Amino acid sequence: MIDFNLMIPDFRDIENAYQLIKNHINRTPVFSSSAINSILGCHAWFKCENFQKVGAFKFRGATHSILKLKPDEAANGVITHSSGNHAAALSLAAAVRGIPAYIIMPENAPEIKKKAVAGYGGQITFCKPTQKDREETMLKIKAETNATFIHPYDNFNVICGQGTASLELLQEYPDLDIVIAPVGGGGLLSGTAAYIKGKNPKIKVYGAEPQNADDAYRSLIDKKIYPSVNPQTIADGLLTSLSPLTFSTLLQHCDGILTVSESSIIKAMRMVWERMKIIIEPSSAVPVAAILEHGEKFRNKKVGVIISGGNVDLDHLPWQV
Repeated sequence: MIDFNLMIPDFRDIENAYQLIKNHINRTPVFSSSAINSILGCHAWFKCENFQKVGAFKFRGATHSILKLKPDEAANGVITHSSGNHAAALSLAAAVRGIPAYIIMPENAPEIKKKAVAGYGGQITFCKPTQKDREETMLKIKAETNATFIHPYDNFNVICGQGTASLELLQEYPDLDIVIAPVGGGGLLSGTAAYIKGKNPKIKVYGAEPQNADDAYRSLIDKKIYPSVNPQTIADGLLTSLSPLTFSTLLQHCDGILTVSESSIIKAMRMVWERMKIIIEPSSAVPVAAILEHGEKFRNKKVGVIISGGNVDLDHLPWQV
């Protein structure tokens, strides 16, 4: 059930966030492809957050959360645990403000994301790849530094920042029928759904999720949060479960979660690489795969697709595995 004690963002919160961060982020392009439209059977507009700073939408939420810190909070820096994109985003946003970022990363995080975090100035501590180890290591470093914890998605300011991608999308294409975004922990989808439904309740908002990591799908169906247990998917950015805040936001604003197979994710990713000549990561291909697998929902519709990022380990492409 929705927890009404939580502060769930609405479109005005996201508009306020945009005013704060717009001069610090990239306004990312929106592309379309007649070839892909023909394959998908709809008119799709791709909001390309792979062209965002750090190569992912996460820079929006990280920037907003850091700019909202009071000077005394910022003085000791920020800390988080993340497998990659949030860690890189927080590291860069912290560097821009001139404060330290302490990053807890699982040992098995993709090499490209480890290098990115280090390159942006994040101070990395590695841990075993379990939620328990992430949290215990983070608490230990937090106690030593008194840094402010910025959760990757269970954070009001982070969600508001992520929602600004949809704000830019609707500014350019206000008459969409559907907007679809990938869902892992739910920060991007929560910000997307809160903004879109607040501005135009007639637009459908769907999340897209791998079948092999379908905890968000089951959580919204049964109206209780299911943990993500040992998910086996190439979409490495979608491995976490919903939080109380994202769960409550999605129950209120999201029209449903569509799940997809691993083969469809790979097919969608290759299609975008080959037809649009842009690099997207597997997590970004999940909403495209959802249109392929659930075509009846999208046929002849005007669809906004949030391409969440483009950070791919080129030494381990999914179709080479």
